[in-house]
Parts: sequence; structure tokens; C-alpha cells
Amino acid sequence: MYFAALLARTEDGWEASDMELDDVESLSDLIDLARAAAVDDDTVVALIEQEDAWFGVVRVDGEEDPRYFVSNASAASRSSYGSMLTEELLGSDEEDDELDELDLDGTEDGEEDTIAAFTGADDEEDDEEPAGAEPVPAGPLGDPRLLDDLGVGHKKLMTLDGDALSEIAESLGATEVLEAVR
Repeated sequence: MYFAALLARTEDGWEASDMELDDVESLSDLIDLARAAAVDDDTVVALIEQEDAWFGVVRVDGEEDPRYFVSNASAASRSSYGSMLTEELLGSDEEDDELDELDLDGTEDGEEDTIAAFTGADDEEDDEEPAGAEPVPAGPLGDPRLLDDLGVGHKKLMTLDGDALSEIAESLGATEVLEAVR
């Protein structure tokens, strides 16, 4: 069972809306829903979870490229909505015209690759694998810094489990509005 919600930032705080996943057939559909929920092109955070097995966060800021994070890529890749996120993050063969290259590890040039260090991935091994054959990591995948400026630090995001969406909402100051749509 999935739970999904959109949190749209406004000048008065956050507004939450239940996201109908039945209407989402692709990652582009999810991004379109998020952009439609935006107030004055402000930040929208899409939250998706599947029965405490994994959670995903998609952040959309106006017309900028969306940013993604999945708590457990291996578990997410075995579900229909999670696989949309993991395929995008791993660079599936099917390219979406709206979405360009992502800074998947959340590092700046010259910084240590924190995701590779966290998941045990080795850059040299990635270079040797043929395209499309990249294994799905059993841990976090994506940009763990996508909520840093909103009060959810990357270290916290990477270690959340259980009722992670409630913890994220609490850090954002959006607990009441999220619970209202839950």
C-alpha cells in the first residue's frame, strides 16, 4: 500500500494535498502534478512511501530540474512507483526530455562521494559495467541534500526509517497539514 502527498510551500507555511497515484503513469506525470500544486512557483515536495519498506522525496522548485531521493533503492525498484524514481536516478535507457543529468550523489566538485561511501559503491566498478547493467543499491540513492535548506539535513534523511514522512513533515513544520491528508 502506498501513501503519497504533495507539500506546497506558501508564504503562510505549507499546504498539503493527497496525490492520486492512479493518475501517475510516469515520472513526468508526477512532476506535472507537483508543478500544478505550486503556489507562485515556490517549492513543492512530493512524498511517497510504501508500507515502511521505502520512501521517496521529489523536490520541484519552479521550472528548475527536479531533485530526487529514495531511502532504499533496491526495495523501491521492486514497486511500480519506486521503480520510476530508481530508473531515473540510475539513468535508465529511456530518457525523459524534461529531465537532464542529475547530481545523484549530492556532492560538489572535489567533495567526497558520500553516497558511494555510504552504500559501499566504488566508482571504478561503475565504469567497468555496461550501460543499463548498474546494480540497484540496497540503500539510499539520489540527492540527500535536497531538503537541507528546509530543515531536514542530509545525514538525517539518509538514516530515516519507519514513519519517515512524519519525521520529514515535522522538520518542515508541516505535520498538521500532512496528517490532515493521511
